[in-house]
Amino acid sequence: MLSFEEARAQVIEVVTARASPFGTEIVELSPRPSEALGRILAEDVVAERSYPPFDRSIRDGFAARSLDLTKADAKLRLLGESRAGVAFAGTVGEGECVRILTGAPVPLGADAVVMQEYTHADGCFVVFERSARAGQNFVRAGSEARVGDVMVSRGARLSYAELAVAAQVGRSRVAVGRRPRVAILSTGDEVVEVEQVPGPYQIRNSNNVSLAAQVALTGGEAVTYGCAPDEASELRARIKRSLDSDMLVLSGGVSVGTYDLVEQVLGDLGAEFFFDAVAIRPGKPAVFGWCKGKPVFGLPGNPVSAMVTFELFVAPAIELLSGYRPQPLPFFKAKLAHRVEEKAAVAHFLPALANWKGGFPAVEALSWEGSGDIGAVVRGNCFLVVHESQLTLEAGEWVDVLTRRGTF
Repeated sequence: MLSFEEARAQVIEVVTARASPFGTEIVELSPRPSEALGRILAEDVVAERSYPPFDRSIRDGFAARSLDLTKADAKLRLLGESRAGVAFAGTVGEGECVRILTGAPVPLGADAVVMQEYTHADGCFVVFERSARAGQNFVRAGSEARVGDVMVSRGARLSYAELAVAAQVGRSRVAVGRRPRVAILSTGDEVVEVEQVPGPYQIRNSNNVSLAAQVALTGGEAVTYGCAPDEASELRARIKRSLDSDMLVLSGGVSVGTYDLVEQVLGDLGAEFFFDAVAIRPGKPAVFGWCKGKPVFGLPGNPVSAMVTFELFVAPAIELLSGYRPQPLPFFKAKLAHRVEEKAAVAHFLPALANWKGGFPAVEALSWEGSGDIGAVVRGNCFLVVHESQLTLEAGEWVDVLTRRGTF
């Protein structure tokens, strides 16, 4: 049985070898930057001029020549003002200064800005209570970027900072990778749709909702196909329809019970399987295969298992098809609040709560009732990872924590 690291690597290797990103499209940054948010950039964003385009003050104060400010109590004649968007028109000469505001161009002749807190007025003059050096309190033109510099590289995920840079260099539209269409199909006679009233032994289809949300957070476009019953012919028909999408994610029907039919039906459709179990809890009966030229995943039906296995195995496939290079799992180290002991020799992903109240990350495993307990995930914000190589973790140890996508 594969470890979760081996299974994840297998997904990345297979999808990289067999599939290519699905082309590009142009999105507008204005008036709805949300259309570009989270998308994968398909071209470099290049500086069309130097940044800043002029020597820019970073303080309110006075611009002057450093040669006139070699010692305290220099007294310089005030010529005028430079403010953001309106530069002082003249040149600062010997014994002169200009009032300057944050963001304003440093006038010609000046090579230092002194904060106004260290000056005082004396009629038409300004007295400088401190000396100054050349380059003080302003950013030189071109120090952030020069014409032709790549500001955001192709393949980057567009967050608010990347979008701000694109806007800064005048890109009102950008080319991005097309979002892969990910079909979501649940299975199980016990599952009813969210808007229905379940019978005494039925449950609502929360997996379609959570998996579609995880698809969106990862950069894909979810297409839901409801819930198929535990009956081979109907399941086969639903799967065939869902394979019109770029990828298929099923939940339920992947264990070894009499009515767990997903692998059987996929096999009948010609699927090639790479793994059908992973040494983790929750989520052991996870399936990854290739069917009709598409990656297919069979995730456990229990909601927490589906959430965990999606993050571990489905997310990197969506990223690859979006044109993004899969990133390492977002683990971080935190101090364990309370002792944790697991018995099964597999990797455990336990609902947990991390906080930084003491100035460093600390984490505690939450009480939960197993992989059907969605409430435990809601009460937390991450998963505590108990590796199979160390099943007992003592309070105070530094442990691995997997972030829950969308909460950090």
